Amino acid sequence: MRRFHVHIAADNLQDNIHFHSTLFGAEPTISKSDYAKWMLNDPFTNFAISARGAKPGLDHVGIQVDSNEALNEINQQLTHADLPATEQKSAQCCYATSNKYWTVDPQGIAWEAFHSLTTIPTFGQDTSIPIKTEFCCGAES
Repeated sequence: MRRFHVHIAADNLQDNIHFHSTLFGAEPTISKSDYAKWMLNDPFTNFAISARGAKPGLDHVGIQVDSNEALNEINQQLTHADLPATEQKSAQCCYATSNKYWTVDPQGIAWEAFHSLTTIPTFGQDTSIPIKTEFCCGAES
């Protein structure tokens, strides 16, 4: 199973929860004081928003998978696309522990491929990992 993932940084979480709940026709699957997530089946998406002081707007996109084998397949696809990927094992972020690969596409957008292992009681401290993106912009993102 592969599920598309979008994470938006919000300046007002409650206004955004109201908007997205209305748009999706569903309340969040997870709702915390600084984070909300919808696990949608149509479209098949993990849509998350957080209010943690980041610049409002698109934070990152990605692909969520249901096994480490599927995660390794995505890493191989990143390798074939000549995208540098950085591995993160047991990352604690967004109220979950996950194994991840991070990359940046030619437009400079952060991409996360991940397999969630368990839930945790806090948001966590891990964030996207800056990696060199010389193929698109000659600097680190």
